Amino acid sequence: MSASLADLQAHHGPRYRWLLLLAVMIGTMASIMSSTIVNVAIPDMSHHFTLGQERAQWVSSGFMVAMTVSMLTTPWLLGRYGYRRTYVGTMVLLMAGGIVGGLANSFGLVLGARVAEGLAAGVVQPIPAIIIMRAFGPHEQGRASGLFGMGVVLAPALGPSVGGILVDLFGWRSIFFMVVPLCLVSLWMAYRYVPDTAPGGVAANRQGAMIDWRGLLLGAVGTLCLLNGMVELHGAGRAHAFVLLGAALAALAAFIWWQRRLAATGGAPLMNLALFGYRPFAMGSIVAFIYGTALFGSTYLLPVYLQLGLNLSASHVGTILLPAGLVLAATIAGVGRLADKHPTWLLVSTGLALLAASFALMLTVSLASGLWMLVMWATLGRIGLGFILPSLNLGSLRPLHEHLLSQGASAINFLRMLGGAIGVSLCGIVLEWRLAAHGDSLANATSSPARLAAFNEAFLMLAGLCVLAMVAAWQLRVPVPTQPGKSQNNKQEAD
Repeated sequence: MSASLADLQAHHGPRYRWLLLLAVMIGTMASIMSSTIVNVAIPDMSHHFTLGQERAQWVSSGFMVAMTVSMLTTPWLLGRYGYRRTYVGTMVLLMAGGIVGGLANSFGLVLGARVAEGLAAGVVQPIPAIIIMRAFGPHEQGRASGLFGMGVVLAPALGPSVGGILVDLFGWRSIFFMVVPLCLVSLWMAYRYVPDTAPGGVAANRQGAMIDWRGLLLGAVGTLCLLNGMVELHGAGRAHAFVLLGAALAALAAFIWWQRRLAATGGAPLMNLALFGYRPFAMGSIVAFIYGTALFGSTYLLPVYLQLGLNLSASHVGTILLPAGLVLAATIAGVGRLADKHPTWLLVSTGLALLAASFALMLTVSLASGLWMLVMWATLGRIGLGFILPSLNLGSLRPLHEHLLSQGASAINFLRMLGGAIGVSLCGIVLEWRLAAHGDSLANATSSPARLAAFNEAFLMLAGLCVLAMVAAWQLRVPVPTQPGKSQNNKQEAD
């Protein structure tokens, strides 16, 4: 029996769209939590399997690469199997990865489980944006994005804290099992609330074109070469790094050429380059890439700065960052409502300006500064993030033709994650460069004005990236849909 969006709306009533959002939100929270929570178990896992730092780091890197590349497959999976089968499949894979990782007796099996979890996380993450654009009217999309964003932000905020307690009480294996309850709840809700149709309300087409394997292979090779090349830049093998980065550029050029050729011959490209013919989407993609670089880069840089730059303990770092995380969740919920009434380009630009200001204001901090100043600047940056998160997808995806929505959500998530992976390495490279220029090293036990100057220059680099993203954000200007009188049922019947 078919369960389309309109059928489920008629069965469950006016609250259905919110139940649908909750169903996909729980699964997405599980996938995001799995990406961050394992980090707290890496030391114990390294000791258990007698691993060096380089091999142990692949537990995180393998997940990141798998997640980034698999985002490109979401549109094809949705078209071939529909929302429900695709979503259920990702939750089963994520849960299986958690169970296998928790029971594994070899590091190879743990790494395989992490890659499986990464594949599932990558496929599921674009789905909520597509659901929001299709199940909600234009006057509710901001509110829905804010509610979803608030829930998703709490996952990485709470995950490491809960994970640390689990590791202390039950060991590193318990970390992998943490996603199982969330996956079980999301599976139950998926069978009740997620439609089995494909995007656009049409039936899933199992006889459709096969996935673009060549494009997927080029994307995977390019991403692997790029991420490993950025990591190599940290070490002494600079020649090896440049070879890998050159291979990444070659793979990117080949990927674009192949996608154009496939589209010209009537095939089904992995990434529809027609997306970038929509100026707001093209500019939103630039913002997403730079925003990912600044967000993930600062997530790496800030704790290092607090501990090795200002000589604060780990408990002080947690005290400083916790209020900022709570403010972020509250901001997202409020800004989501604003996005229904105000231009998204203005909200995104405001957020980028606040984020840039928070980075620039870190220059006012010294070894004698009080904790209140650090809390203020960290909180200001999280308020900026709260303005960006619910608004960027709406501003980028609203102008797209309906048949491009799933492709657009997949592409913009891919670019944000790719920017994030680059951002972590970029901050490390810039920090090492500036420390060497100031004659200091993180190996030294105590901080110094020279070390703070190096950190300040890294923060200025992130502020400059945010200002650059603001230029692109101004191009997100599109008319704000104001159709509160439009029937929600009509919207869903059209889908």
